[in-house]
Amino acid sequence: MDYGMTSLGNLAKIRTGVKSRRWSSYDTTGGNADNWPIPAGETVVLGEMSGAGSVRHIWMTTGEQDSNLRRLVLRMYWDGEESPSVVCPLGDFFGLGHAKATHFQSLPLQTFYLGLNCWFPMPYSDGARITVTNDSPVDTFLYFYIDYQEWQQAPEDLARFHANWRRELVVRKDEARGPNARGNTDRLNATGRDNYLILHTTGKGHYVGCCLHLDTNTPGWWGEGDDMFFVDGEQWPPNMHGTGTEDYFCGAWNYNCLQQTYCTPYYGYHFKGNSDYTGKHSQYRFHVEDPVCFEESLRFSIEHGHANDRQGDWTSTAYWYQVGRTQALPDPGPFEDRIPYQFGGLERGPGKDRKDLP
Repeated sequence: MDYGMTSLGNLAKIRTGVKSRRWSSYDTTGGNADNWPIPAGETVVLGEMSGAGSVRHIWMTTGEQDSNLRRLVLRMYWDGEESPSVVCPLGDFFGLGHAKATHFQSLPLQTFYLGLNCWFPMPYSDGARITVTNDSPVDTFLYFYIDYQEWQQAPEDLARFHANWRRELVVRKDEARGPNARGNTDRLNATGRDNYLILHTTGKGHYVGCCLHLDTNTPGWWGEGDDMFFVDGEQWPPNMHGTGTEDYFCGAWNYNCLQQTYCTPYYGYHFKGNSDYTGKHSQYRFHVEDPVCFEESLRFSIEHGHANDRQGDWTSTAYWYQVGRTQALPDPGPFEDRIPYQFGGLERGPGKDRKDLP
């Protein structure tokens, strides 16, 4: 049996034992009302599959007014699990931070304004369920396709897809100072304790990437923060210790001093802030060719500025595959706690005003 893990190299190969299926929001009366209402305070099941199979593609669209891309929360459950393996606001799941639409092209995720696409394969052996929750006081709507395959059985060596959203209002940390590797007096971070946390999970699997978004009212380059992968309980310094934020996201030199956005299959800077580095910024990195493997646990964090000397509203979505997860993923919290901040009047539009930071 061929389980449909395809590439251009074997696209012509005949597949046996695979049935193509779809859930969508089409108008079942034959009309053109092709979206589903998502009433305030309700959870709607978008698709429920039985047996073995794999989700192959998800397309969605909705509006972006009034932080609607943070209003809806996606949850995905594999093999009858009670605790979902995917918990993420809808826009952030597809790579859109700040509850704002933009053009974004990578291998696993693409958005054309509000045309939202995901190509991560999501296998399961004993059923799957995908829901969306509107936990705000305002009704909204959703158009969607969920394209999936039915299999006779799932291989035992396929891990389950996970995605999770995090948010933190990071603040400057007063770290110790000492001589750096070149003998100059510098701020030190010899623990990673106060880094911005992107992912912490236990079990066996491999991390395949993240999207990181930030908004700040402080001028100056925020991208000197090192990335740190603590694999299987490592202490600082971990084996996989990086050199800077734009370095981890495969850019260089302050993303060429933020001259323009750019997108590639595996990395990019896709939402541009102000020239003094204030405002809203977005970047992504996907480990398709170089997944970070772990046997027992993974803790991935990144400094917010060198030795955590920058501040702002930081949000991220991590993507990974694993088996053996026993702990529930962090919940995104109520809608009012997901609304993007507007720092110091630097941005206009709906949002939570945060002028209390220095």
